[in-house]
Amino acid sequence: MNQPPDRTVLDACVLFPSVLREILLDVAEGGGLTPLWSARILAEWQLAAARHGPDVAAIAQATIVALRAQWPDAQIDAMPEIEARLALPDSADRHVLATAIAGGAGLIVTQNLRDFPPRALGPEGVIARSPDDFLMDQWLAHPARVEAAVARAVANTEAASGRAQPVRALLKRARLPRLGKALS
Repeated sequence: MNQPPDRTVLDACVLFPSVLREILLDVAEGGGLTPLWSARILAEWQLAAARHGPDVAAIAQATIVALRAQWPDAQIDAMPEIEARLALPDSADRHVLATAIAGGAGLIVTQNLRDFPPRALGPEGVIARSPDDFLMDQWLAHPARVEAAVARAVANTEAASGRAQPVRALLKRARLPRLGKALS
């Protein structure tokens, strides 16, 4: 089992949807990682939320404001000269790797692992992990921390929806199937 690097870039695809973001940031509050992002990553999250309608976009904007207040040192802006020298399968993701390099992060948590191949990240001292793999490692190392984070996310989802949320089904929808199976 590998322990994750402390400073961790959270890609836009793990900041939206909310259940995944809540779990990751709750784990961060418990000492499992120091989250990092860039203004561009937050803008991508805002854009993804806007595709779901103005209410979702407004909630995302308010959440972004709250996150910036809660994690004032989390925003790292990638330097253009770093981004320009990087080569990734999707050039639109270079800013994520550049953010990791500028922020001294050894890890990027993303659902888009194909866009962050080890051959491109390795020379920079960075690895990419799926949130399911990352949170499974966290759970194996600190089960109470992850279980508490999941319980809070379930409670928040139940409060918002007004109905019971089975843990395994909720985590599967959040693209955390291994964690859901382990916790059920």
